[in-house]
Amino acid sequence: MMECWAKKNLLSLPIIPLFQHSNIPKEFNVIPIISIVGKSDSGKTTLIEKLVPELTRRGYRIATVKHDVHGFEVDQEGKDSWRHKQAGAHTVVISSPKKVALIRDVGKDLTLEEIREKLIQDVDLILSEGYKKDVQPKIEIFRKEKHKELLCTKEDNLIAIVSDRKFRVGVSCFFLDDIRGVADFIERKYLQSEREGEVSLKVDGKRIPMTPFVKSFVASTITGMLSSLKGCGAAKQIEIRVEGEGK
Repeated sequence: MMECWAKKNLLSLPIIPLFQHSNIPKEFNVIPIISIVGKSDSGKTTLIEKLVPELTRRGYRIATVKHDVHGFEVDQEGKDSWRHKQAGAHTVVISSPKKVALIRDVGKDLTLEEIREKLIQDVDLILSEGYKKDVQPKIEIFRKEKHKELLCTKEDNLIAIVSDRKFRVGVSCFFLDDIRGVADFIERKYLQSEREGEVSLKVDGKRIPMTPFVKSFVASTITGMLSSLKGCGAAKQIEIRVEGEGK
């Protein structure tokens, strides 16, 4: 690892893996999406409930999306947020010190790509429940005592099956209780390349979220500045630490 140090009274930057802005693969700027699909009572929610903590334990930030074709209500009648919406607000945001929620009118059923672009950022992976007709990669959960045939094929972008029986359809198969195996598959196929190109920022020990554009901008700016310095041209990692006395 090559390290270049500087001191100023501003902020602290942790290790930043190096890659040239012009060579950043397109997928580095897009949060991967995987849809967990299956027929009714197959265990889609249970699989997500087990996958999220396993992937979180490995250091990844996971967002989840639930598809409900019948519609839903999240704000209770009589609450302030409900009253705001009933008054005609297009978008209502409820904010607290620990979480924030958004209620927004839409003109149609959004695709996963539209949800990702409009509503989700600063995560490593989106796991959706449902969206069997969407184009995103799919993992189908199948139970032989409940179902006779698969919902999806490779042509539907099926990438894996989680089941209590074996399939030979050209995709990876996992037993129902092999959560670690499914997580390994997701990590290897969709997350490790992202982590290799990660750019992160911490200020006083607190991780500061950055959009993909800001990440690529920071990487290309620092890379461009250091390219003119002797001994920094072929680095694979760059660490810049800017220290100050504080207030």
